[in-house]
Amino acid sequence: MTRSLRLRLMLGAAILSVLFMAGLLPALQSAVSLALKEAIEQRLASDVTTLISAARVEGGQLRMPDLLPDERFNLPDGRLLGYVYDRRGKLVWRSRAAAEENVAYTPRYDGAGNEFSRAQSDDGRQYWVYDVEVKLLGGQSAAYSFLALQSVDDYQNTLRNLREHFYLGFGAALLVLLLLLWGGLTWALRSLRRMSTELDEVEAGHREDLSDDHPRELLRLTRSLNRLLRSEREQRGRYRDSLGDLAHSLKTPLAVLQGVSENIAQRGQSLDQAYILQQQIERMSQQIGYQLQRASLRKSGLVRHHAALRPLAESVCATLSKVYRDKPVRVRYELAEPGLVPMEEGALLELLGNLLENAYRLCLEQVAIILKDDGQGLALFIEDDGPGVPAGQRQRILQRGERLDTQHPGQGIGLAVVKDIIDSYDAQLTLDESALGGAAFRIRFRPQ
Repeated sequence: MTRSLRLRLMLGAAILSVLFMAGLLPALQSAVSLALKEAIEQRLASDVTTLISAARVEGGQLRMPDLLPDERFNLPDGRLLGYVYDRRGKLVWRSRAAAEENVAYTPRYDGAGNEFSRAQSDDGRQYWVYDVEVKLLGGQSAAYSFLALQSVDDYQNTLRNLREHFYLGFGAALLVLLLLLWGGLTWALRSLRRMSTELDEVEAGHREDLSDDHPRELLRLTRSLNRLLRSEREQRGRYRDSLGDLAHSLKTPLAVLQGVSENIAQRGQSLDQAYILQQQIERMSQQIGYQLQRASLRKSGLVRHHAALRPLAESVCATLSKVYRDKPVRVRYELAEPGLVPMEEGALLELLGNLLENAYRLCLEQVAIILKDDGQGLALFIEDDGPGVPAGQRQRILQRGERLDTQHPGQGIGLAVVKDIIDSYDAQLTLDESALGGAAFRIRFRPQ
């Protein structure tokens, strides 16, 4: 089933048009056939009147002239035949055109006046028959049936030609109608295309709301979307404010606890308890930071963001170079143009911070940052030349709290933050072996 609304409407309109014309064509053919039959009946009635006006009764016998006023009766092999029968059904006269035609028809002299019907000759030809009973002729009492016959071939040929013209005319009319419908639907759906364009601008961040310049049937939808956009912005603002207040309110108590633990450690009393206290304070601080990052770095519902990768990566690498100043790390960039990642800048900065810190910490001297379209979508690679991760451990370290490196402090939540950010953007994180010899974190984004 096609997903195009215009194609669906056009298909429905085309089907209805074809069904309408398919029903109209037989009705029109039937009306034309009836009109042709009525015309033939009227013409034969006129021809019978010609026969009656030419007839004379002399001495009780019917007399017909050798040549009738209507030349069609006189022509041999003509399509108009004339017959006269008496009241007993005996043939008393036939026209020259009917000299060699034997039609299987016997008139019924029953006082009905006239009759229009069909008959067949011995050779299988079909004829229209118009039969008129005459009781008084030439001022004398007489009773005869006057018949005029016309071949059905003319009627059938005319009907066949009309049917061909109907098919051609209806086909052309249907084609014109479909073209008009297509143009009408294109014009009628301009409002939907304009609304789609505005939604693209909202997703790209070029505008905040949809305009009211739409048909009233769409205004309820556009206003509902505008309310959703405003509610989302307000909710994100409240989240940021609440998280900022939470971070500020917890900062002071944690600083006090940190100072108390340091005082205890300096006095030389209960060093084990002071170390445990410091560990727990550090863990609380990291967990609070993790929850703040997790809540604040969610993808916006309707708006699509794009962030330039290279400036953010260079900023993170500059900071890490100072942290790991004793390790000369070379960073290689391979970024496909235009070098944009479909993420918010803050989320991308947090993701790069965790992955590059991991790469700097474990690498020997090389780190690679690669952004490319590999045929299945946009993919971001962070690679290093460190010891790598055993194949059996790659899935485990992506889980929250899992760590392979136990020589450096930490709670194992860095990759959990990365995983949550990536999941919120419907992306996929995998861990493979790098061409440099170490680990290669790959993030594949869904096509937009």
